[in-house]
Parts: sequence; structure tokens; C-alpha cells
Amino acid sequence: MESRSRRRVIIDDNSPATGVVERRDAVGTDDDVQGLKFRPSDGNVTEDQELFMGIKVRRKDSLHNDYKGDYIDVPSNQFLMKILQKQGEESVLFADKVLKFTASGKMKRRILLITEFAIYIVDPETDTLKRRVALAAVDKICLSELSDNFYAIVIPTEYDILMASTRKTEIVTVLVDAFKSSSDYELEIVFSNRFVYSAGGELIKEVQFEEVEGGVKTRISRKEE
Repeated sequence: MESRSRRRVIIDDNSPATGVVERRDAVGTDDDVQGLKFRPSDGNVTEDQELFMGIKVRRKDSLHNDYKGDYIDVPSNQFLMKILQKQGEESVLFADKVLKFTASGKMKRRILLITEFAIYIVDPETDTLKRRVALAAVDKICLSELSDNFYAIVIPTEYDILMASTRKTEIVTVLVDAFKSSSDYELEIVFSNRFVYSAGGELIKEVQFEEVEGGVKTRISRKEE
């Protein structure tokens, strides 16, 4: 089989579309501070163990990665530590900066924290906790079948979350593992090159993915009735 070259996401400037160019971030370290345990997800995931095998096109450099868990050195951030301790969290499964999409379609840089019980979204510029979502409230995760960075977390009782990260595979794997560890509920992973999500209130948006020369074009638009 011909190996796939590294792909980049193309932004379509002439439409209500948005994308993320892949980049390699610095790798963080694991720590154990003030009762909070920082650990990677289960082992070094191999190609044969991947959730996405046989379904999703994978970037070559995303295979056989060592998952680190904490990429932003959470113990050095007093605000993040205070949030976690206030919620009684005992372990952090994942921490990194991501891009989150607002209802208006703007990209905002956020810190994503995943623990055994919840998802936290923090504004790194203002040190503000923007949202906490209990894992039990999450219904499924939507992904394309292509090598892009996008994923949507669907929460039926609230509005959904659309984000992008070069560590998407690790994020999804961590969430699936957390569900397996905390309950009998199995997190559903949906693969489609077109899916909808609730952006807040009655606003429904559609995300479409198309493989083009040199990358993947991603279009986000309002879903018409």
C-alpha cells in the first residue's frame, strides 16, 4: 500500500469555512502534584489498537505515537490547579491547548482538560473557566473519515462543542477510556464527512469535509431547515 504523505488543512476563504494547519507542538511532561495524578492514556497505542483503524484516514506521523497526557504543565498553573481541586478531581487524563469554534464561527484558543469525570474548557488569556461538562452528559463524538483535526462532542442536554487539535486521536482515545473506566456506558464514535452539531440555542451547524489536492477542505455553515 502506498504510504500517505503528510496532509494540511486548506482554508476556503470564499465561503463560511474554517480549518487548521497541522503543526507539531512541544511535548509536555507528567507530574504528580498536591494529590492530582497526571498520567497518559493506556499505553503506547499501536496501529492495530487504534479506534480508527479501517475507518478513518490517518496521518502517517499520528501512528505509533506515545501519548503524554499533560502537554501544558498543569501543576505550574495555579488557576487550573484551583479549578481541579475545587471540583474534587484526583487525576488529569489530558491537558492541552486547542481551538474551539464559537456559535458565530470564530476560532478561540482554549485549554482543554479531561479528567475521569468531566471536560473543562478554560480561556488561557483571562484565566476563566468557560465550561464544565460531565462525562456522563456526553452522548457521542463526531469525526470525519479524513485526516483533519476536527471533532465534535455531542451533548444532548446542552449545546455541543466543536474543536480542532493536532492531538485529536489522543483526545478521543482518552474520552473512550474514561467512559470504560467510570461506567458501563460505551461512548459512541461516529465517522462521517458531513455531520451537524448544535452551536447553541436553536442554531444548528453543518460541518462538511472534502479531500482535495494537498489536504482536506473543511466547511462550516448554518444548517437550513
